[in-house]
Amino acid sequence: MSKRILVSSLIGVFVVGGITAGGFAVASASAATEPTLKNGSARYVAPSDGGAGKLTFTADVSDDSGIRSLKVLAWPASSKLDPTEADLRSVDSATCKSTSDETSRCTYTLRVTKEEEAELAQGTWYVSALAAAKDGDTTFVSRAASFDVTR
Repeated sequence: MSKRILVSSLIGVFVVGGITAGGFAVASASAATEPTLKNGSARYVAPSDGGAGKLTFTADVSDDSGIRSLKVLAWPASSKLDPTEADLRSVDSATCKSTSDETSRCTYTLRVTKEEEAELAQGTWYVSALAAAKDGDTTFVSRAASFDVTR
């Protein structure tokens, strides 16, 4: 075997090896997951003579890097609002407590007085949510849950 063929073969091995290693790096980078929301539920309790009412939204949020935050926005279906991910970046945050390295139980609570309830649209409401993972990945869910406001 000539030196020229051997050198060419070694260069080929390094090039193929580099491409393969690069492919593994790309594959492992793309294996990162976006946050997921599960078991999302919303409950509205009207205010009474004894005190304020409240809206509570709860969800289990998971990501392989852990959860940094969950932003929440409740809105009436009659408003035709249709919020976007960008809209949720500056709204209230839920309180999240880790249940494992990857999952947190997040709860958002909003107190509602009788005066505030009088101004709420009756009917179906939706909850939009924006989950942010510790690695910077986000997931937006436009209708994570629904509830009804009745008087």
